[in-house]
Amino acid sequence: MKIIMLGAPGAGKGTQAKKIADYYHIPHISTGDIFRANIKNGTELGKKAKEYMDQGLLVPDELTCDLVTDRVAKEDCANGYILDGFPRTIPQAEALERALNAMGTDMDYAVNVDVPDANIVNRMAGRRACLNCGGTYHLEFLRPKTEGICDTCGSELVLRDDDKPETVQKRLDVYHAQTQPLIDFYENKGILKTIDGTQEIDKVFADIIQILGE
Repeated sequence: MKIIMLGAPGAGKGTQAKKIADYYHIPHISTGDIFRANIKNGTELGKKAKEYMDQGLLVPDELTCDLVTDRVAKEDCANGYILDGFPRTIPQAEALERALNAMGTDMDYAVNVDVPDANIVNRMAGRRACLNCGGTYHLEFLRPKTEGICDTCGSELVLRDDDKPETVQKRLDVYHAQTQPLIDFYENKGILKTIDGTQEIDKVFADIIQILGE
């Protein structure tokens, strides 16, 4: 079972991707993990990617796609895998499709975890982080025992810049401009499955499994 996870930043697609991977015993593949592994192992693809990253440049679509297709050709992906964070744009999706077709395969599902922007902004604004030990909390879903204080180390909890409403909205705007067209792309291919991501995590997961099958 080969799955692409779609969803805006903060929609919870990463959490669901991990749960699906565990459930079906298939690899959860993120481009960040692939970059780090190839750079660490000094592969030719990793060296090329590092050249761009060291200059603060985005890794080109074709090279990113080469890294992804190299990863999914590994033995542990024989029974399927989940792509999380790739493709992000139509050119990446088209490059992936060409590469998979050359391997005689294609994706089975594109799962879109759908959450309205307003929900995401509110969800992210409730996050609090401990800059000392890395602990994370939420004012609604995972409150610290003492307000504003980390349970683990007693340091002050803060709202990170990344979680401030204006920053979150900017990230969502970028998502809608770049990644939203992917939803139409995979809908036209007949493999898009949209899930209501505003529900409890376990309910979202149950809905996904119902669609994918046991």
